[in-house]
Amino acid sequence: MSALKLTSIGNSVGLILPKALLAKLGVGKGDTLFVVETDEGIRLTTTVPEFQKQMAVARRVMKKRRAVLHELAK
Repeated sequence: MSALKLTSIGNSVGLILPKALLAKLGVGKGDTLFVVETDEGIRLTTTVPEFQKQMAVARRVMKKRRAVLHELAK
């Protein structure tokens, strides 16, 4: 767990992320992070939240219809 401090950046307030956290997220200056609200709080992610939901549905379909997809792949 990392404690993050808010700081003034011009007329705004910013959050400084330590290099180790940036490396773990695989992001750098200019990249976009998405904030997702969860029951436990907030989560930072590098992927679009809606895409994650769509992929979860796709995984369920692929698991359920594995045999059909295997035949289609032939």
